[in-house]
Amino acid sequence: MLAILNKEIQSFFSSLTGYLVIGLFLLACGFFLFVFSGGYNILDSGFADLKPFFNLAPWIFLFLIPAIAMKSFADEKRMGTMEILLTKPIGLWKLITGKYLGILVLVILAIIPTLLYVLTISQLGRPVGNFDVGATIGSCIGLIFLGGCYAAIGVFASSLSSNQIVSFLLGVFLCFICYYAFEGLSETNVFGNSSYILESFGISFHYKSISRGVVDTRDIIYFLSLIFLFLKLTEINLSATRNRR
Repeated sequence: MLAILNKEIQSFFSSLTGYLVIGLFLLACGFFLFVFSGGYNILDSGFADLKPFFNLAPWIFLFLIPAIAMKSFADEKRMGTMEILLTKPIGLWKLITGKYLGILVLVILAIIPTLLYVLTISQLGRPVGNFDVGATIGSCIGLIFLGGCYAAIGVFASSLSSNQIVSFLLGVFLCFICYYAFEGLSETNVFGNSSYILESFGISFHYKSISRGVVDTRDIIYFLSLIFLFLKLTEINLSATRNRR
């Protein structure tokens, strides 16, 4: 598994992929938070608060992470190296986990530089350092878990097709469904009293919950369960593919 993880990280940074992902994420966030006018602009809000960043990041990641993950297995299938990987002594679960962790490491590396935003907010506060530390830490933890869920979904989407574009579109669609669709449906009140239960199935519900600064074990269990579910679905799909050959 460590060999696969190392190979994935090297492949990201031996090309422009890793640098582009980190650069695009930081540029997009920087423009929306400090340059473009609108609801996400921190300077326009008048409050030393990183809430706009933590509201914006899931939507940027919704496109960025599937773009990273789309080549995980789709590229292997396209190049014909999937058969070689499946015949190696390394277990299928270790192969999937190695590729998943490679993406997760890149996501975390993209998040780390945003800690500069915390320093910026601290300096903008009156008095200096006057900001909600608990909510900021909780939001950072929530963002890492959200990125982990998107990465697992992206890996699963990549296992469904040999076409990277198809894998990307599937990944974006599934991430959107898991992040917002349940919340959107609950807001229609079509399901009446069950709307709250329906909303709790979505990533957004648990992401917002942990972003309040209270790390609830139910939220942690939800994130870990969702990650495990999509990685397990990936294993089932690849196992079925191997058995058909």
